[in-house]
Amino acid sequence: MFLSLDQVSVRYARSAATASAVDRVSLSLPVAGIGVLIGPSGCGKTSLLRAVAGLEPLAGGRLSIDGQVLADAQTGTHLPPEARRIGMVFQDYALFPHLSVADNVAFGLHGLPRAERSHRVQAMLDLVGLAHAAQRLPHQLSGGQQQRVALARALAPQPRLLLLDEPFSSLDVDLRERLAQDVRQILKQHGTAALVVTHDQQEAFAMGDVIGVMNRGRLEQWDDAYSLYHRPASRFVAQFIGHGVFTPAQIVACAHGPCLHTPLGELDDPSGCPLPTAYPGGHCDLLLRADDIVHDDDSPVKARIERKSFRGSEFLYTLRLDSGEQIMAHVPSHHDHHVGEWIGIRAAVDHVVTFEREGA
Repeated sequence: MFLSLDQVSVRYARSAATASAVDRVSLSLPVAGIGVLIGPSGCGKTSLLRAVAGLEPLAGGRLSIDGQVLADAQTGTHLPPEARRIGMVFQDYALFPHLSVADNVAFGLHGLPRAERSHRVQAMLDLVGLAHAAQRLPHQLSGGQQQRVALARALAPQPRLLLLDEPFSSLDVDLRERLAQDVRQILKQHGTAALVVTHDQQEAFAMGDVIGVMNRGRLEQWDDAYSLYHRPASRFVAQFIGHGVFTPAQIVACAHGPCLHTPLGELDDPSGCPLPTAYPGGHCDLLLRADDIVHDDDSPVKARIERKSFRGSEFLYTLRLDSGEQIMAHVPSHHDHHVGEWIGIRAAVDHVVTFEREGA
């Protein structure tokens, strides 16, 4: 693997105590791979990025790129940031307002001959689609264009790895996902590996080959987006990614194999259902995603609409069953029901995700 973190820990001194910001995180990234770290505020994702950059010393573990050890807490190895050949893109772009776009991109290339520097700048501006704006000043560009300039400047010295810290947080919501896809394409075209920090799930899904969900300094899961959503490794990941709720269920033995009794009725022979012996008495919590629930007027199971959120092509309904359990459902927006109305629903669960009953 190109980037390798083995049991990496970062600690900060706070008053008389020492707090662990990153706790024994291990992950790897292939050549030209794009990894994304996501999680709630204070979970350690930016501290981990800073450790990779060399801005924070390791309190434990080992960090290497392309076989070269950059930091090792056991041996005391700590390569300084300027010797790591790592580029960084910050959320505020950090462009020089008095320099042109071309001069901003050329800023880190002073060691190159003039002709080679000019050629590199032109190649980077072509890569990010801003060759026409080479002589403009940053304030003459849109936020998305300024972010492209920052990306071109970071790529110009040909870093082995690019780190991006909340790169789209200051942009309009509608622009973020589109620019995330554009940046992914640019990185793939340039063949540069990247590690990205974001708090936005859609950005993470748009950019990452692999995504890491962090919680209280720990890496809960390092996986592709599909697996995070459909096969979460922990209860935290299941709650953090997407829309869903847990509902009580019981796994029982049926003639054809294990099946589940749920407040929505029996789920018959669903994929991934564990054996009844997986939990005491077969009692568990079943994860129901909003897309696991189908609006069906003919269903005998009814639920009352408690909240509704318009999403354009669909509504996100928060529903309450007669038995008291709350669930969520994506419903096409032409089914415009009122809050308080009862509608028919049924479960359409292709892959069962269960956890130990909370409080058990």
